[in-house]
Amino acid sequence: MNDLKKYFILLIIFICTFLQSCIGAVRFTSKEKEIKSERKIENVTENKEEINLTNNSSEALETIVGTASYYGKKFNGRKTANGEIFDMNDLTAAHGSYPFNTLIKVTNLNNEKSVVVRVNDRKPEFKNRIIDLSYGAAKELDMIGKGLAKVKLEVISFGTSVIR
Repeated sequence: MNDLKKYFILLIIFICTFLQSCIGAVRFTSKEKEIKSERKIENVTENKEEINLTNNSSEALETIVGTASYYGKKFNGRKTANGEIFDMNDLTAAHGSYPFNTLIKVTNLNNEKSVVVRVNDRKPEFKNRIIDLSYGAAKELDMIGKGLAKVKLEVISFGTSVIR
């Protein structure tokens, strides 16, 4: 009877483990789009007063200077690291370590143009680049022709790495 009890417990553990592994990964939902809309990222370059962010101070939480690159057509329509579909015209970015949904003001130091982007992807590890911008963000910064630009990153608000 004792062996039967052990086998029964092992069977329960196996079934629970199996069922747990069958649960799909939680992915991007329309709730993320609502968050994006609430923050009005789409209109940030047209009317900077409309941004509704969690960090109300004018000070950046973190500032970094380095080289930015951009990506677009090759990845358009593919899933980003946080599970949403990449739209090359959105104001988004890939960063190596900032949590997803972190908002960053990116300033092109060659022409002083700025844009606010939301981190939704992870960038490849290029030692000489600090961020990869979407085509839409790069276009706002007027860096499409050169492909690379010296930029200043100012973290406005740190996001959450939780994928919904």
